[in-house]
Amino acid sequence: MSVPRIILASGSASRRALLANSGLVAEAVKPLIDEDGLRQGFRACDMPIREQAMQLAELKALKVSADRGGLVIGGDQMLALGERAFDKPDNMDVARGHLEALSGKTHRLETAIAIAENGQIVWRHLARPSLTMRELSPDFISDYLAVNGTRLLETVGAYQLESMGIQLFSSIEGDYFSILGLPLLPLLDYLRLRGVLSQ
Repeated sequence: MSVPRIILASGSASRRALLANSGLVAEAVKPLIDEDGLRQGFRACDMPIREQAMQLAELKALKVSADRGGLVIGGDQMLALGERAFDKPDNMDVARGHLEALSGKTHRLETAIAIAENGQIVWRHLARPSLTMRELSPDFISDYLAVNGTRLLETVGAYQLESMGIQLFSSIEGDYFSILGLPLLPLLDYLRLRGVLSQ
């Protein structure tokens, strides 16, 4: 039996790096979908944030799977502070607003992953790590934004846990890889079941 090829339906450098570092060879293809428009539609009908993330993960996988063979991995991550969803900040002022809103509070990352094969979803997983941010002073926020710059605009919470972002938190519950945007351990388990990786 031939081993299916792996395609990552994502433009995320972080997800590509996580797969590559795990030893998994995957082709990356950015799905052509209107993520902003879809999010607006989901929120207009009060869809739960975790379902929004899963819908987007599935749609990304299905979009690429319609054109290519193999196992197509789609992923999405949304930040939920209560019922409020946070998207990637558009600029540094919005990033500051994110940090001010999250300061001293616990938020959840809704990290969804789905695999499509031959235009059908064959596997899905949702991880929900929670992170408690310490009280951040205005001076700390200003220094943090100045040091880290526009790379913070690539993440939903304006932080990167794998670097200086760890200084923002007082406690974290959940899988590290899921916080970075890809529930890697359950994904690797599924790929072993499919014979992509050795047992």
